Amino acid sequence: MDVFAAAAARQVTHGDVLSLAAGQPSTRAPKPVLDAMHAALDSHLLGYSETLGIRPLREAVARYHSERSNIAVDADDVVITTGSSGAFTLLFLAAFDAGDTVVMARPGYPAYRNTLAALGCRVVELDCGSDVRYQPTVEMLDALPTPPAGLIVASPANPTGTVIDPTELAKLARWCDEHGTLLVSDEIYHGISYGDVATTSAWETSRESVVVGSVSKYFSMTGWRLGWMLLPRSLTRAVQRLASNMTVCPPTTSQVAAIAAFTDESRAEIDAHVHRYAVNRDILLSGLRGAGITDLAPADGAFYAYADVAHLTDDSLRWCSDILDRTGVAFAPGIDFDTVRGSHTVRFSFAGATADVEEAIERLRPFLH
Repeated sequence: MDVFAAAAARQVTHGDVLSLAAGQPSTRAPKPVLDAMHAALDSHLLGYSETLGIRPLREAVARYHSERSNIAVDADDVVITTGSSGAFTLLFLAAFDAGDTVVMARPGYPAYRNTLAALGCRVVELDCGSDVRYQPTVEMLDALPTPPAGLIVASPANPTGTVIDPTELAKLARWCDEHGTLLVSDEIYHGISYGDVATTSAWETSRESVVVGSVSKYFSMTGWRLGWMLLPRSLTRAVQRLASNMTVCPPTTSQVAAIAAFTDESRAEIDAHVHRYAVNRDILLSGLRGAGITDLAPADGAFYAYADVAHLTDDSLRWCSDILDRTGVAFAPGIDFDTVRGSHTVRFSFAGATADVEEAIERLRPFLH
């Protein structure tokens, strides 16, 4: 967030910022969603909804998962939330007690760690390097002194963009079932993957796991603040009670409009965005390698390139700030994603316009050797 603030300040003074920092699409919501929103504003009361979400949207999410993963999902399995961030907070409160151990990968999304710590949980970070493609393994879980209360996996992952092999995800899900560990599968980047990489859902193996989804990334609707969970029925009542006290309901306007996100017309529009991400990915990875940054995580999915820049800095926050000052290009230091090695890693986002990615590489090239 310090980098984002600095980029905003530079934009005011110089007007030349190219942001490869933001973890969000640079495109609007699909046209059918925008049309549905306009219609809803004219014709709906748009007051509170049911706490777990309006039935038509829960049904649309259930169909989406059923068709995508070839599994049976019912609307009653779906809980609509205020973004995936709201889903994680509700779930952590419902499933874990203060003092419980929850495991996650390092590098990983910092909000898992920070939210769990704020709720009094003990967070154990598994050191996941290039040898395991930056993803946790059953062998790592077996090496723990006792089975944890929870395991969080993300595929595609933020910040690395890596995807868990389907066989490995199934093994993790079975391990968790056998050891009484709640598997939390962050699948918010599903739909954004490249080449023949396959993304699978934890629910294809275990319905005792929790799947988290969102309209933010693939559907290009970050500011609409709408997410969901596929939830074991044993947790539904606790989540409902918590949600009714914390938020009453997810944003009703977003819920009504988001039903249209799951139509064929919307999917065609957002799949075109994924094609652009693929083009941007190739430009960025090629440009970074050509400029001497070759230690890159496999960008299987999402829209990130995660790089080790130890040959350039041991203070990624200061380095990112200096590069922003010298070039106007913003990207994220690794210190939030990796509490051990983040001082020499950075994350680039390629979710923006192709021309911006091309120009960013040209500006950065003299400073990456």
